[in-house]
Amino acid sequence: MIVALASPITYDQKTSSKRKGRDLVFALDTSGSMAESGFDTDNTQKRKFDALKELLTSFIKNRFNDNVGVSVFGTYAYPAIPLSYDMNSVAFLLHFFDVGIAGDSTAIGEGLATAIKILKKGEAKEKVIILITDGFQNSGSVSVKEAVKRAKKLHVKIYTIGIGDSSTFDANLLKLIAKNTKAKMFAAKNAKMLQDIYQEIDKLEPSAIRSKHYLNKQNLYMYPLSLAFLLLFYLALKRKEELL
Repeated sequence: MIVALASPITYDQKTSSKRKGRDLVFALDTSGSMAESGFDTDNTQKRKFDALKELLTSFIKNRFNDNVGVSVFGTYAYPAIPLSYDMNSVAFLLHFFDVGIAGDSTAIGEGLATAIKILKKGEAKEKVIILITDGFQNSGSVSVKEAVKRAKKLHVKIYTIGIGDSSTFDANLLKLIAKNTKAKMFAAKNAKMLQDIYQEIDKLEPSAIRSKHYLNKQNLYMYPLSLAFLLLFYLALKRKEELL
C-alpha cells in the first residue's frame, strides 16, 4: 500500500526531431584590424573585436530555436563552431576567439565558403549567413564570386555587415553579396549601430517557436494496490482459520 501511495509511473518521451528554426552561421573577421579601439563609444579602450563578441553573444542567446554555427577568417578560414541549438555553449566558445586567430589578412571568400560547408551539415530549410568584416578581400584561395555562387545553389541568404569607418571596408562588395543572395547589407560605425543592426536582422529573420514536446504518462499504482488487497484478503482468511 505504501508503494501504491508513492504513485509509481512509467512514460514514453517523444520530441519532434525536426526543429522549426533555421541554420544560422556567423562568418567573423578576426584579422589584425579588429584589434583597433574606439568602436565602442562608451568604452573607447575596448577593442573592436571584443565589442563585437559581446553584442554577438547577446544576439545568439535570443535565437530560441535556431541552429547556430561560426566560421572565422583572416588569412585563411576554418569552422570554429559546428551547428548547435545549445546557445549557451555557442556563447561560451565565442569567448575563446581572438584577433589574429586565423591570421592578419582578410579572406572573405574563404570565410563564406567555410560557413557554407557548416550549413551543408544542417537539415533546416532556411539557411542564413551573417558576414561581419571591417576590411577588403586581400587573401584566400576562394574568390567571393565563387563563394556567392555556392551559396545561391543552396538558397542561402547572406546578410553582410561592414563595421568601423566606411573607408576601411568594401561597401560595394558587401552590397553585391547581399543583393545576389536576396538579403541586405548594413554598415555600423560604432557598437550602438551594430546593436541596432542585430535587432533589425532579428526582425527580418525571426526565431521560430520551440519544437513540441510530448509526454505519454501511465500510472502504475493499481498493481501494488491490487497486490495489497489480495494480501489483506489472504491474511483475513488465515486469521479466520486460526480463530476457528
